[in-house]
Amino acid sequence: MGETASKTLLAIIELGGYPDFSPLYRNLGFEVVIEGSMRRALGYLKRHAPAVVVAEFNYQSGFRDRLSNLESLMAAIQRRPQTRVIVFYEQEVAHQFDRLRQRFAFFEALAFPIDPRALKATLRRV
Repeated sequence: MGETASKTLLAIIELGGYPDFSPLYRNLGFEVVIEGSMRRALGYLKRHAPAVVVAEFNYQSGFRDRLSNLESLMAAIQRRPQTRVIVFYEQEVAHQFDRLRQRFAFFEALAFPIDPRALKATLRRV
C-alpha cells in the first residue's frame, strides 16, 4: 500500500490565509510535507501513509455532487484507517461542514481563527 511514515504530517494548504504551522508540527516531532492542491495531495497519498493530514474545508457550492474536495481526500483516507485527519473550517460554513461530519470520521475539526494551543493539544492526542 505504499511507504508508511509514522511521524509524517501532510498539510494541504489550498487557500491558506492563516499562520504557517510548520514550526509547531516540527516541534512536535513530525516530518512535514506541504501540498498546495488536493490533486497533488491525493497523488502523495497513493504512495505514502502519513500519520496525520491537516486540510481545509473549502465549501464549493458549484460542485454538483460534492460539498468540497475534502470528500475526495476522505475517500482516499478510508484505505488508511491509521491516518488521522484534522480539518480547519470557517464558522460561516459550519452547517455545510456538519453534513460531511455525518458521513466521515474526522479526528478533529478546528474553526478559524486556529488557536495554536488547541492544534498542539490535538496533535499530542494523535
